[in-house]
Amino acid sequence: MFTQAPRGTRDVLPEEAGNWVFLENKFREICHEFSYKEIRTPVFEHTELFQRGVGETTDIVEKEMYTFQDKSGRSITLKPEGTAPTVRAYIEHKLYTQPMPVKLFYIIPGFRYERPQAGRLREFHQFGIEAFGSDSPHIDVEIMVLGIMFLKNLGLDDIKLHINSIGCEICRADYKKALKDFLDESKQNLCNTCNSRLNRNPLRILDCKNPECQRALKEAPVVLDYLCDECKAHFEAIKNDLSLINIDYTVNPRIVRGLDYYTRTVFEIISEDLGAQSTVCGGGRYDNLIQECGGPPTPAAGFGMGIERLITILEKKNLLKIPEEKVDIYIAPLKEEYVDTALKLLYSFRESGISAETDYLKRSLKAQMKYANKIMAQFAIIIGEEEVNSGFYTVKDLTAGEQQKVARDKIFEYISNCIRKGCDKFE
Repeated sequence: MFTQAPRGTRDVLPEEAGNWVFLENKFREICHEFSYKEIRTPVFEHTELFQRGVGETTDIVEKEMYTFQDKSGRSITLKPEGTAPTVRAYIEHKLYTQPMPVKLFYIIPGFRYERPQAGRLREFHQFGIEAFGSDSPHIDVEIMVLGIMFLKNLGLDDIKLHINSIGCEICRADYKKALKDFLDESKQNLCNTCNSRLNRNPLRILDCKNPECQRALKEAPVVLDYLCDECKAHFEAIKNDLSLINIDYTVNPRIVRGLDYYTRTVFEIISEDLGAQSTVCGGGRYDNLIQECGGPPTPAAGFGMGIERLITILEKKNLLKIPEEKVDIYIAPLKEEYVDTALKLLYSFRESGISAETDYLKRSLKAQMKYANKIMAQFAIIIGEEEVNSGFYTVKDLTAGEQQKVARDKIFEYISNCIRKGCDKFE
């Protein structure tokens, strides 16, 4: 039906929009504290970017992308994640010529065709950060800590950090072989998707949520046992940093994340309030992606955080207490002949930054006052025959229920003073 939003999408209504603005501003604040700068990329990209960057064996590329041909026959995809487009922009605009590291953040819509569930929609929104140009484990830790601090600043104290290393191309090749050899003996217990991945990318099987596949993986070899010396040292440095700054963590060797571009560090920030879908933030290191997409060899790391998931958690814990927006002034003309006077006053207040509203439906005074209370106006200015003839406006404090006369030439000064400085009482 054209009067229903498509499945997997939702409207953000006015009473909810304040929550989004609040979270977006909080995220911008902490990114500024960590010296990350905002980047905005197009909502769609060439399909090849995601095929090369995200990986053709991922669920995203195989099953979930919204891909179509434009009128020139080019294959275009609505972006399913934020890293690949940011990498494309980094290469296209030669941001690698800037002082390193280049640290960026974004707030984006994303699109994936998947089964809608708690905190997961087909059109979703993400906070994300990317740091280009440093292979230091300290950058990995900075990215984790930014995510943790942001969530804790919102009141989420019971989140958990899970970390892992999936090694580099060299040591991961040995692990992939060992994993494939192990799974070859129980491939009859794997789902069809995992069987198709067995030869192409067995590492992706670790991310399968199918219970049969998880049982088959119970005794599987662990990637941490196959790390080369450099990858081991990198992972140990991350653990040391986290301990140094008193960040609790759990080493979880089953974390691989859902995208093929990761190398070495992968991590997830977990909240039990989302049930089985417990990851609210996930990311890691991807040292080869920029080169694979046509740029110079550049180490990089980042994370993505689902906004809908975050809001779901905050609502469950009653942590979204954004003050309702109030209107400063409601101007109530009692007759049509007083509308011009009301409009002049209305726009004088608005031009000075004071929120103001008036009647557009020719309502009675009683109906106007009822409406003013509904929109939570703090004061009402009544304009009737008496007010016009006397040179005084009737000003009503809608919170206290008191009213008084204020000279017409003093009304702006009086209301401005009350709104900006606060009035203890009508004087």
